[in-house]
This record gives sequence, structure tokens and C-alpha cells, in this order.
Amino acid sequence: DYLARGVDGDGDGIVDLRHSVPDVIMTTANKVLSRGWKRDQPWIEEVRAPDDMPWDQTGRTNKLPLSQWTQWGVTNPDGSPLVDNGLKAGLALPMGRKGPAFLTYDNFDVYLEWNQSFTYALTAANLAARLAGAPQLNPRNPEPGLSGDQMKALQTKLEAKGYDVGTVDGILGTNTREAIRKEQMRLGLPVDGWPTPELLARL
Repeated sequence: DYLARGVDGDGDGIVDLRHSVPDVIMTTANKVLSRGWKRDQPWIEEVRAPDDMPWDQTGRTNKLPLSQWTQWGVTNPDGSPLVDNGLKAGLALPMGRKGPAFLTYDNFDVYLEWNQSFTYALTAANLAARLAGAPQLNPRNPEPGLSGDQMKALQTKLEAKGYDVGTVDGILGTNTREAIRKEQMRLGLPVDGWPTPELLARL
């Protein structure tokens, strides 16, 4: 696929993805564009989530109009109202409901098709936002997470309940996060996909 969509970014007449940074950047951009990236549309937008809202409606894939997120109390980081851009977005909570929050648009999903690591994609998107003039990320005050060994114990418990978490590796991947959400819902906990000591103890 890279050979088919390779771009000579530095104009030397050769597509060299091992030694030419411009070639790598332009080829990657071409590949993402071919997967459906929409020019001049956002991919993430940092927001502030309220202390209480329907947490089960959050998540990257549950795309809703910005008017709905506004109705539930989601605002810009400074507390000002969201500006409706006519697009739908999910609400990603990478460190749970008390951590940073992001509206995720279709372009973010397109990027994830290229690199399926949520953390990598979110880091790249935030860097792009900073380069475009966005303020520094507000880390807020997330609940304490789990150590690597605790995460492995949690994954083992989730597997025992029939969830497919992939490899028990202590890493919070997509499958593990989704299993956590389902167990949070079952246990009556806020459904934010964040592994906490309380959840581990409840399981």
C-alpha cells in the first residue's frame, strides 16, 4: 500500500521512506487522505465535561450533534459554550470522567484506521492542535489508575467473565476499555472506561 501511495516529498525523484522525512510525511498524509480524511475538518477538540452527565453516552464511536453535548453540560475548556460546527462527534475520556476530555470527529476515526493505537492517535492529534495554536492541554485531576500488574489482574478477571481483552499485557487497549465500560454499567458505576482500584475490587 505504501508503494502504491508513496509520494516524493523532497522532489528528488525517488520515494525513500527510510531516509527522507518529507517523503514519509507526504506519503502518510496521502495514505490517510485515501482512507477518507476530510480537509478543513477537525479531528479532536479538547472540551470540559461536567461532574455529572450520562456517562454511558460517552465514547469515541457514539457520534452525536454538538448541541446534544452542550445540553449535557459539555463546554470549551474555559467554560464557554461549544460552537456548533454542524458535525457530529463522540466524547472520548482517555483517563476517565475526571481527566481530560475530547470531542472526536470522523477524521480521528480515519487516522485510527492508519494507526490503531488510541494513545498514539490522541497524542498526534493533540500535537497537531498545539501546532495550530491550541492552548496547552488541561490534565485536570483523573482518578488513580492501576499499575501494570493490577491491569493484568483486571484483564484476567474480565477474561474469566467471558470478555475478549486480547493479550493480558497490562495495557489499556480498545477491547479492555470496552469490557471495563460494560462492567461499570453492570455494577452501576460511572461508565467512563477508566480502570480504577474500586473496579478491580468490585470484580
